[in-house]
Order: sequence, then C-alpha cells, then structure tokens
Amino acid sequence: MESQPDRLNTYRLINLSGYPSTTGKEKIAMITDCPHCRKKLKLSPKIEDSLRLLILGKSIRINCPQCGSAILLDAGMLTPEGPQGTVTSPRPQTTGQQLTPPAPPDLSGLDTSSFEAKGVVEDVPKALILMPESPDFRLVTEAMEAIGYQPSFVHSAEEAMEKMQFATYAAVILHSHYEGDSLENGPFHQFMRAMNMNKRRYIFYMLIGPEFHTLYDLQALACSANLVVNDQNLAQLALILRKAIPQYESMFGAIMQEMNTLGR
Repeated sequence: MESQPDRLNTYRLINLSGYPSTTGKEKIAMITDCPHCRKKLKLSPKIEDSLRLLILGKSIRINCPQCGSAILLDAGMLTPEGPQGTVTSPRPQTTGQQLTPPAPPDLSGLDTSSFEAKGVVEDVPKALILMPESPDFRLVTEAMEAIGYQPSFVHSAEEAMEKMQFATYAAVILHSHYEGDSLENGPFHQFMRAMNMNKRRYIFYMLIGPEFHTLYDLQALACSANLVVNDQNLAQLALILRKAIPQYESMFGAIMQEMNTLGR
C-alpha cells in the first residue's frame, strides 16, 4: 500500500450520482468490485483506518488481492455508517436543519400596460391652479404646460385644500382675487401659510394679481410665497418661470435634499 498520484495501470471510477469527491477534481462512485477482474473487494480494518486518516485531497493505492491491479481509494469513498469493508461514494454533507427559501414573488397583479401608463403620469410634476376662468387663466395653463407641468384645476378653495391632503403638487398657483378681494383673509392662502414645512418646502407657491411686482422677492417673502407675478406679465409667464424656478432650486435644492436624507 502506498500514497501517490494516479499512474498507469490504475483505475478511477466516475460517480454517476452527482456527489462530489473529497479531492474536488473528479467524482467517485461506489466500488464494491475490482474494476479489473470484477471480483468482490473486502477491505481490511487497517485499510479502513488509513482511509479515515487521509488528508482532504489525498488518496491511497491498493492492489487487488485477486488480480494484483492497482486501485485508487480516498476517504470520501468510505461512509461511517456503512458495513465494515464496504467502499462507497461520499454522501452530501448536511449542516443541520435545512432552510426553506422564500417563495417567488406573486406576478398576478402585474400589468405592463397600466404600469407604464401610470408611470408616465406620475413622472410629470403637477401644478394646482386656482384662478377665475378668464384669458389670463389660459395663459397660466399654457405656460405651466410649456415648462413641463401637468395642470390640475378645482372649483373652490375647499376642493383645493381637500385635494392637497391626498395628492402631491410641485407647484401651486393662486390668484389674489380667487377668494374675493382680500388675499390675506382667503382660506386657501391661510392654509398654505400654516402648512407644515415638511410638506410646504417642496411646493413652489406662486401668487398672481394686479398688486404684485413681478419677480419681487421681498414681496413674495412677505406673502409667504416663492414668486409673485403681475397680471400684466402673464404673457411672459413661461420665461419668468424658467428664470424663477432654477433660482429657487439652486437656493433651496441642496437644503431640501439634505433634509429629505435626514427624514425631515
């Protein structure tokens, strides 16, 4: 008996059961007969002990007692629970209780067409417009569409406040005469001023009216708005917004992103 690599006149049987060998290079099947003379093999206790003491990846060579041909053996070919003298293929190792993998996801509610259509709508920022029906109303609507917003309309301030409880708007436009002659006493304007900053900071609030000076930041600040526009300048509203919104984003965008990261 000697320990050395497989050479000429030796035999290695490939395992058809799929169990890996201890060498990691090939697979070994159960050997109960000599692969050369087909006579029954019976290993002595000494050979069994030698197999159990083998280092992983090593093998020993024995000679068939019947025909004298060389046969390679390794530790994985001897199972502890097998009968004495039986050389078997290695069995898969278990590491205790087997884990049950999670079930695959449920695809029953997947509808590609409706998903794509919904995604297109949600990707467009929405603008809530509160203005009396007039030519100026159409100018505002066209300007918001021109810069990529989806206009949304209401019939009353109460409806607007209800909508804002459930929908997200990137911009809100209010005409100072929408709720009467006084902006300060208007319910919707007070609603915007009292809004929690966790929500308010993400809304571009624009006021329109004859009393405002277009792009006057100090007046907008006094009214708790982001932009004020005079009625006379509504024909240029798209250009005004292309100037005002980037300024607003450059001033507050980094702050809002950081606050959003902090969960505030």
